[in-house]
Amino acid sequence: MKIFCISDNTDTYVGMKLSGIDGVVVHERHEILEELDKCLKNEEIAIVLMTTKIINECPDVISEYKLTLSKPLLVEIPDRHGSAKIGETIDRYISEAIGIKL
Repeated sequence: MKIFCISDNTDTYVGMKLSGIDGVVVHERHEILEELDKCLKNEEIAIVLMTTKIINECPDVISEYKLTLSKPLLVEIPDRHGSAKIGETIDRYISEAIGIKL
């Protein structure tokens, strides 16, 4: 099983590459969705790491995938922009998944 990173900046990409995680740097919505589709079709990829900015580019599609797909696991990682509050994101995701406000 492999981990793959979809990033909006080279800093995150290089950091992941140094730790042995392959990935790509994309900026446009269509590029993001294209790479995500490749990951969904690749049976070896178990976890897809995506920077906050990537998730904010297409939240509708990514939220739908998170709620309906069992594999791969889609995980938001903080990026160099540092503006996201991961705890709130996790709370929102759980609330959407189970229908209960935490």
